[in-house]
Amino acid sequence: MAIVYEKTPGLTDNELHYCPGCHHGIIHKLVGECLTELGLLDEAIGVCPVGCSVFAFNYFNCDMLEAAHGRAPAVATGIKRTHPAQAVFTYQGDGDLASIGAAEIVHAAMRGEKITTIFVNNAIYGMTGGQMAPTTLIGQRATTCQSGRTVEQAGMPIRVAEMLATLDGCVYAERVCVTDIPNLNKAKRAIKKAFEKQMKREGFTFVEVLSTCPTNWGMTPVKAVEWLKENMIPYYPLGVIKDAGLKKEA
Repeated sequence: MAIVYEKTPGLTDNELHYCPGCHHGIIHKLVGECLTELGLLDEAIGVCPVGCSVFAFNYFNCDMLEAAHGRAPAVATGIKRTHPAQAVFTYQGDGDLASIGAAEIVHAAMRGEKITTIFVNNAIYGMTGGQMAPTTLIGQRATTCQSGRTVEQAGMPIRVAEMLATLDGCVYAERVCVTDIPNLNKAKRAIKKAFEKQMKREGFTFVEVLSTCPTNWGMTPVKAVEWLKENMIPYYPLGVIKDAGLKKEA
C-alpha cells in the first residue's frame, strides 16, 4: 500500500505544549517538512525566542539554541558566520521580534545576514498573559489596553514584513497564514523558498505567518480563525512583499 502521508522527520515525537487552536504546531510542521525536503535537516541550526515557542527546541529535530528575549537574530548571525554552509533560522513571535527585538531584526536584515526568520504574528503577547503587542490591531482588546488599542496612546500597528522589505539586505519577504489548506500550501512554499534563497547566499529572508491566539483573544479556535480572516488580513495583507537577489559587488 502506498504511503500518502507520514509525520515529518523534522519534528520530534514530543507532545506539543501549545493551547488548543494555536497555529504554532502547524507552522512547526511546515518548517520541519521544508528542512527535510530540502535535505537541510541534519545540519540545520535553529534559534528559539522567549515567548510561546520558548520550548521549540523540544520539537524541532535539529540543533537548536535558546536566545535572550528578542536576541535570536543576533545569535543566529554569530552561528551563520561561524557555520556559513549550514541552514540557520530563527523562529520568533511578535512580542519577541517586533518589540524588545526590533533592533536585532532590523539590523540583521540591514546587513543582509544569510539567515531565515519565521515570524509568527498573532497580534498579542501570548505567553505572558495577553498584553498589547506592537502588532495588536486598533480597537483590539488586551490586558494592557482593556478598552482596545488606540492610535493616540500606542500608534499604529507595525507591518514588520513591509518595514524590513525596504532594506537592501532583505532579499525575500512574504506574509502568509495557515487558516486552510490552500493557505497552508502557500505558507509551505514561502518557507521553502526562504531557505532556498538563504542557501544560495542571496541575503536575509523573512516569512511572516499570521496566527491565532484563541486563549488570549478569548475565542474558540474556529471563531479565532474567522477573526483573523476578517480583521488581521485586511491590515496585514497576504502575499510576496519582496523577492530580489543582492546585487553583486563590482
